[in-house]
Amino acid sequence: MEHLNSLDYTETAWESFYAAVDNGNFADKDAELIFETLNTKMRFISFSDYLKRYIYKRAGLTESFESVDTSTYQQIIKASFADNNTPCSFKPTTAKLSALSKNWLTQDAVKRNVVFLLAFGLNMNVEDVNMFLTKALCEQGINPKDPFEVICWYCIKNGYSYLKFEKLYEIYENLEPKPMRENIANFDKTVVLSCSMNSLENDRALIDYLATIKGTVGDSLMDHTAYNTFLSLYDEARRIIARMYNSAEDSHKYYSKDDITESDFERIICSSVPKDRHGNLTVMGKSALNGLFHGKRFSRQHIGEILAKETSVTRFDLITLNFFIFSQNTDRFKNVRERYTEFTDSTDRMLENCFLNSLIVQNPYECFVLMCIVSDDPLGTYADVWEMSYNKEGSRA
Repeated sequence: MEHLNSLDYTETAWESFYAAVDNGNFADKDAELIFETLNTKMRFISFSDYLKRYIYKRAGLTESFESVDTSTYQQIIKASFADNNTPCSFKPTTAKLSALSKNWLTQDAVKRNVVFLLAFGLNMNVEDVNMFLTKALCEQGINPKDPFEVICWYCIKNGYSYLKFEKLYEIYENLEPKPMRENIANFDKTVVLSCSMNSLENDRALIDYLATIKGTVGDSLMDHTAYNTFLSLYDEARRIIARMYNSAEDSHKYYSKDDITESDFERIICSSVPKDRHGNLTVMGKSALNGLFHGKRFSRQHIGEILAKETSVTRFDLITLNFFIFSQNTDRFKNVRERYTEFTDSTDRMLENCFLNSLIVQNPYECFVLMCIVSDDPLGTYADVWEMSYNKEGSRA
């Protein structure tokens, strides 16, 4: 698969997307073409992939990307950390930078604080940090409610060293919490605080801001904006399912939105996923697309955990809900192009409002959803691809 050797993950993903949807047989064989594209032409892009690509470009390496050994990247990291006086961890550790850097260069994902440490060690800018958080980790950008991330952001934005970070964080630890103004407390704190954080221009303003958010650190880690967006989309999805039930010929009762449960949504969105003898969805590991879609399946258990605030809302949750809503309103659009444009615009606005990156086509699941949205029957195609992934003949190439 030659295209996987390219440094431009976005370009190669778009090539795969268009090769499928522009195929003359797409109208008749959309699910087959989408499954083939996912199964043979796409792969999960790990954190280590992004990190290697970043270092390769920044270091101006001239040999072919495929020929660069991990040890070369380790040496570059070690030299850069030394030049920038950055330790190998935010906390005291006996681990060596050589061992830690090897982990970073081989892992699918890392903790968020690793990104910030790399930012100091590799002299990244704020845009680089947000790219790693939102694209490589598929998480929220820099969190304006997290004092650690705010201090990192302030130092990175102003080109300050790790030593400056340590001094500012020590000041924060000794601060007395400052009550949040009522006009801020009554709004979504993430939105308001993000605007406040971006306006910080000096150490005094930063310390004042840190004192304010110190009083909110005990709040739920659940992002309010993403959670409220999830609830709004989920309510709309439940209304749609209620209408589907009421329009069924064998319907013997009237359904309202409140009658629709997590199980109803699972029944619709996972309609083609095989069930075990207990009625539970077959384990994801048996899907040929497990490596690409792991953690993306919308089960009733997952929905219940989100509603109970036992797990965070992810970008994939929001994308799937918005896709479902659009899939049931195809008659609103003049043509497929208009449907695609409105879906991508709507989804991008929603994600960016939740401090998440806009749609990432190089993420296989998001590319899958985009291919489904341009099919004649988006939800039916979505279901067919899932079904194919569980067939015995469906296996990763």
